[in-house]
Amino acid sequence: MSVAAPADSAGSSSIGSPWLWVASIAVILGLLVTDFAVTRRPHEVSIREAIGWSVFYLTLPVLFGIWLWAVFDSGPALEFITGFVVEKSLSVDNLFVFMLILAGFAVPSPIQQRVLLYGIAGALVLRGIFIAAGAALLQAGTWAFLLFGLILLVSAGKILHEVHTGSAFAGRDVSQMRIVRLLRRFMPVTDDYRGTRLTVREHGRRALTPLAVVVAAVFVTDVVFAVDSVPAVYGITADPYLVFATNAFALLGLRALYFVLHTTLAKLVYLNHGLAVILAFIGLKLVLHWAHGIWPATPQIPTPVSLAVIVAILAVVIAASLRTRRRAEQHVIEAEQHVIEKD
Repeated sequence: MSVAAPADSAGSSSIGSPWLWVASIAVILGLLVTDFAVTRRPHEVSIREAIGWSVFYLTLPVLFGIWLWAVFDSGPALEFITGFVVEKSLSVDNLFVFMLILAGFAVPSPIQQRVLLYGIAGALVLRGIFIAAGAALLQAGTWAFLLFGLILLVSAGKILHEVHTGSAFAGRDVSQMRIVRLLRRFMPVTDDYRGTRLTVREHGRRALTPLAVVVAAVFVTDVVFAVDSVPAVYGITADPYLVFATNAFALLGLRALYFVLHTTLAKLVYLNHGLAVILAFIGLKLVLHWAHGIWPATPQIPTPVSLAVIVAILAVVIAASLRTRRRAEQHVIEAEQHVIEKD
């Protein structure tokens, strides 16, 4: 499928041949089936298990990037790597919201990974729909780059507004989400979880378990994240195959990564600030690309520069977050010592 290309690869076609699409989707479905098989019997995930699966799912995109470089040269490989870094960064924010939902519904530890898998499967389907729609828009004209850029700039502003006003998702009652209230209005919900079952037969009628309600809440957040995520990676590459691949590789490892980062996520106090800057940067890149088509003198941002800027932003976010966290912990220790000495 030929589409309008990003700033540094204008006029290129998609590398996704029919056979490559079929093979890629088959591999992704195989990995999903494997994950569902692993979580068939509910159990608490050990840190060793989580790290092992995380390394596996981080190794796959690296190998895929090397394969792209060998077969299609450096251009598609760099676009994939940059897109993957962007999508993985946004997926960490996904994990934080998932963590809030799981806590809000008091999901038992042994079945948390099954909820995450449902969320990942739903996200893959939604991303596929959004990616197809994005490709259609790009074929309709370069004005789609302006539209995507404005979406990202608005999203960046929204994130910063929520951070500074304290109105982010963390302060909301997840049980009051519209989808949750809708489900409870039309179907009864059991008082307790029933393992990994979404529905049960109780008192002669079919009833939802709390797990089904949690999954519905996760699906709704998947829609919200897809609105930001797909335009963001289209800011890196206009090849729908690479857009799909970056999303798939970023999402597949979330189940294991959640348990690795569960305690670390709360320490990344500047994560949303960094994501807002990344979205704004990619939004600017898209707007510049649109403007370049009208005024050729308009500068563009090449993919290697994008990758360097995004990695630098993430490095600053992590370093600043950990430094702020250490200072806060040090202040707590000093306050406790002061109280002890006073007594």
